[in-house]
Amino acid sequence: MLRWYQRKLASRPLITQAVTTAVLFAVGDVTAQQVVEKKGIEKHEFARTGRMFLYGGAVFGPAATTWYGILQRSIVLRNKKAEMLARVAADQLLFAPTFIGVFLSSMAVMEGGSPQEKLNKSYWPALQTNYLIWPFVQMANFTLVPLEHRVLVVNIVSIGWNCYLSMVNSAK
Repeated sequence: MLRWYQRKLASRPLITQAVTTAVLFAVGDVTAQQVVEKKGIEKHEFARTGRMFLYGGAVFGPAATTWYGILQRSIVLRNKKAEMLARVAADQLLFAPTFIGVFLSSMAVMEGGSPQEKLNKSYWPALQTNYLIWPFVQMANFTLVPLEHRVLVVNIVSIGWNCYLSMVNSAK
């Protein structure tokens, strides 16, 4: 399975990352609904899972793949520890705040709601929680993981993160 995935990454990196991200975003939502919220299959909101799938595949997967390439090319320092810290800082000060906003706004639009209301309610709590988790994940990711596997690592950790985001997004 890993060899097949690596072949797909080599031949079609953007589409492979997008599809992987779509599936794992949906898994995060299913986890939120079934494991955390304990909805059961009868009350499962399939449209909500579909929105997470769509956002992961159409927005986050391609954006993250492109972003990690930009970081790899743009932040190159002699001191590898300083390079990793600079990449984490760029990721957490530019990408994370932007894409939490994009996520919440996109979900509001797909739900027929107000992006501004969603942002006012959920943006700061989500960003604060982000800063408790992602800087540490990204330190390991930028230090230990080859570029072509960084989105996959983020997607695996994101099963829990997307579970959280899905719950934040659907909180009434």
